[in-house]
Amino acid sequence: MHRAAPLPATGGAFLDTRGGSRALRVSWHSEADLVVLSLWRVGTCVGTFRLSIDEVPDLIDALREGLDEAYEETRHARTR
Repeated sequence: MHRAAPLPATGGAFLDTRGGSRALRVSWHSEADLVVLSLWRVGTCVGTFRLSIDEVPDLIDALREGLDEAYEETRHARTR
């Protein structure tokens, strides 16, 4: 486990809806052709996943499909 480090210039952090100081960090490492997704809890990195930049479009597509379905389900629930 690693203590919190500053994010690279390109990336972001997202807080977990459960709270508890959980977060997901996304950091681009163009020098290595990687995107690193890291899980943080109370300022400590507890896990990482390295994704090739060639696979990022597939991840984005999967997120987009899930989001589209969630919006569609919400829209149908409101019209009932």
